[in-house]
Amino acid sequence: MDALRASYANSCSDSESDSDTPRPTNENHQASGPLPPPPLALLSPPNSLGELNHSQAAHSGRVRSFPHVEGNYALHVFIPVYIPSSPKKELVQYLKKVMSLVPGLHVVDVDIPLNILCKDDNKLEQVALGREFHISLGRTVPIRVHQIDSIVTMLRQKLQFQRRYWIDFNKWEVFVNDDQTRSFLSVEVIAGGLAEITRQIQAVNEVYRLHNLPEFYEDPRPHISLVWALGNISDSLKRAVEEMRRHINVGGSVQKRIFTCKFNGIECKIGNKSYKICKFSED
Repeated sequence: MDALRASYANSCSDSESDSDTPRPTNENHQASGPLPPPPLALLSPPNSLGELNHSQAAHSGRVRSFPHVEGNYALHVFIPVYIPSSPKKELVQYLKKVMSLVPGLHVVDVDIPLNILCKDDNKLEQVALGREFHISLGRTVPIRVHQIDSIVTMLRQKLQFQRRYWIDFNKWEVFVNDDQTRSFLSVEVIAGGLAEITRQIQAVNEVYRLHNLPEFYEDPRPHISLVWALGNISDSLKRAVEEMRRHINVGGSVQKRIFTCKFNGIECKIGNKSYKICKFSED
């Protein structure tokens, strides 16, 4: 068994990187020589988790989607996204207006109330918009330590060759997590980049399926989330988005693209360790 795990682990290194010239395109290369499915012993340990319960998290009243268990590691597969400098000023003004309409908002992953940051535009821009965002390609789920090498290797095998493309964020949208404990104000991909991201989600689903992990939503809607609030306040957030839409589209103008960025790779985070999943083709 150890030798088998080593054979999966050694097929790719953790330090892959690439600096090829970006190019927008819709094509993907297919990897050759697919690996066989992992042995059943790699899929679930003898003491694997049963039904997951919910426990109170330590930050801002959030609730964990699954409890911390010794030997479990949270798996998250995603596309890193950085917001370009030019649209940040408009985004700052948008968030300030939303904050005035909907109290109790927090910056995603920073746990700072939005109303505090809104007192200083520069701080709001740097803290709320100057960090790495994620387009999720799969659910965040717990896995066991002996599954790590197999999952990372299969993700690389299915996604190792990708071409750079443009991702257009065109739509403000509101999402609520599965257990209705948090609401999110997000920007959604509805056109440019949607087909490529959908194919990548399907590839991740195949790897999850082989490891008995829950697949992604049936109708995925790629997005990044900027702010959140406790509970299901989707109605309030949607009213704010609609009011902002009417304000932006005064005079019948069509809402322009919120921002565009280049696809720059896929990463997998397991616990505190990150893995580069794909490298770019030169074609």
